[in-house]
Amino acid sequence: MTLVLYLSLAIIAAFVLWGLLSPAGLGVAASAAVTWTTSTFGWYYLLAVLAFLLFCGFLAFSRYGKIKLGKDDEQPEFSTLSWFAMLFSAGMGIGLVFYGVAEPVSHYLTPPGGLTPETPEAARAALKYSFFHWGLHPWAIYSVVAMSIAYFSFRRDEPTLISRTFRPLLGKKVEGPIGKTIDVLAIIATVFGVAASLGFGAIQINSGLNSAFGLSIGTTSQLTIIAVVTVLFLISAMTGLSKGIQLLSNTNVVLAGLLMLGVFVFGPTVFLLDTFTTSVGGYLQDLINLSTRLTPFTGATWVGGWTIFYWAWWIAWAPFVGLFIARISRGRTIKEFVLGVLGVPALVSFAWFSVFGGSALNGALAGKTAVTQATEADISTALFALLQGLPLGHILTGIATLLIASFFITSADSATYVLGLQSSGGKGEPSNPVKLTWGVMQSMIAVALLLSGGLAGLQSASVVAALPFSIIMIGMCVSLLKGLKSEFPAPAPLKKAARTPAPQDKKQPQP
Repeated sequence: MTLVLYLSLAIIAAFVLWGLLSPAGLGVAASAAVTWTTSTFGWYYLLAVLAFLLFCGFLAFSRYGKIKLGKDDEQPEFSTLSWFAMLFSAGMGIGLVFYGVAEPVSHYLTPPGGLTPETPEAARAALKYSFFHWGLHPWAIYSVVAMSIAYFSFRRDEPTLISRTFRPLLGKKVEGPIGKTIDVLAIIATVFGVAASLGFGAIQINSGLNSAFGLSIGTTSQLTIIAVVTVLFLISAMTGLSKGIQLLSNTNVVLAGLLMLGVFVFGPTVFLLDTFTTSVGGYLQDLINLSTRLTPFTGATWVGGWTIFYWAWWIAWAPFVGLFIARISRGRTIKEFVLGVLGVPALVSFAWFSVFGGSALNGALAGKTAVTQATEADISTALFALLQGLPLGHILTGIATLLIASFFITSADSATYVLGLQSSGGKGEPSNPVKLTWGVMQSMIAVALLLSGGLAGLQSASVVAALPFSIIMIGMCVSLLKGLKSEFPAPAPLKKAARTPAPQDKKQPQP
């Protein structure tokens, strides 16, 4: 696996040098690449992600749902609560905090489908689309990768590598150049997907510190934040999975719960309960329509700027989050896994957007402009504009900033573990030097992306890096299904008994 490590590092290091030496050139190239990708493959992203969701539902409720992701007598390593906490923290933490207010308000100001901006109809659509982008679809993407890795690693005793999930399709070729290429592509997608989130986290921590302590907002502050948090997550990464990440994940759940409870109590509580119920109903009612919506006749770019970006971002995160979820899900049945990974985090996301986005939209509909103005000026400040308008706003701002930093550390810590595992053979705990190398490298990617294009650069990297890995994911579905089918061998055909000729009636002698 040394070749995978060195080849991945060489490709990523070249990208970092490009971003540091010519940030403007990287920005122009990234913008052109993402425009081409979204315009050419938008239909493909929508259909592929819908197929992943349907595939997960099929596995959960088919005869394969009873199969364990591990040996038949294995029990889950982590409690259900810790399991939920870890997969949620690794899967969406920073993004939820970053977009919880900013996305619904952005849709309210610039709604899809030709709706009139800043109207009750735009507000309803804003929350419905936020639910769509953060609901079942992203967790289906993660589930496909996680189930494939967990099944082949824990039930078939393969190394914990993306390439080894192709054993039923490729046979021994998974150990050769084809398998190594798959692992390199998975590593590259992981690095760019996580680096984008780290960049988002640094920008929003900067906004939180500005709101609480007046720290200036700018690239220098954001690079300093990345440097400080890098040291913190590397310290956590050295403690191993069951200590550092588990402790941080449980801390994230507590901080997120306190923040959401504060906004729920101090905000328009009854309105938020109504919003949750109505938005969940609208989401479920329009699920298929939302999943296949493009605008070829109007030429509108809203879907490409939001939905396609999100689908690509989740796919770029899939090798990292999928492998991490697989690692913490050993011993669970496929049905338990799918229902848990799709259902619980999606419901939490719905509640989060209802509380934060609903509070912001309630204020906007009432004529309060602080949050809408902040969103238009800089979406990273939207959350803090909302919190500052509530009782105990400074305390809530402090909790939010601490939560973002904790999510930042958890995501980077988890990614460091996964990258180390993927680049060192997929067996055992990655060595500290390997984890240190990947920790520094993903932070440097975040720096290069921030310098080359800020938020746009962070988004572009995810969209482009996801395309090749999405093809790998389709292959993983086919391979997993073939592996699961082998658990139920077809019964041998019954041998036909040799036919004994019917006795002929003997002619009776005539009297």
